[in-house]
Amino acid sequence: MIFITVKFNVRPEYAEKWPEITAEFTAATRAEPGCLWFDWSRSLDDPTEYVLVEAFRDDEAGAAHVQSAHFKAAQQLMPDHLTSTPRIVNVKIPQDDWSLLGEMAVEEQP
Repeated sequence: MIFITVKFNVRPEYAEKWPEITAEFTAATRAEPGCLWFDWSRSLDDPTEYVLVEAFRDDEAGAAHVQSAHFKAAQQLMPDHLTSTPRIVNVKIPQDDWSLLGEMAVEEQP
């Protein structure tokens, strides 16, 4: 899978509305057949920083995503709400889901 993490620094005046601003893009991306997940989080230390964790099945799914109409619309919409260019980590990994964190294993609850 292609595993991607992106940090977005949102202008302070848009920080509270960022989930609304990105809602259509998020919903459309999650509906893509090759999208495994597409999840936003907000920094506990910096309320203007959002982190997007996303994964796509393979190269074809990733290419379909960046060529989609909703991605192109997001390219036009999002930069006006940001203080800097987003930072990204993009890697291919040989799995298709999250692995368990064995160091913090939790016994099944009855």
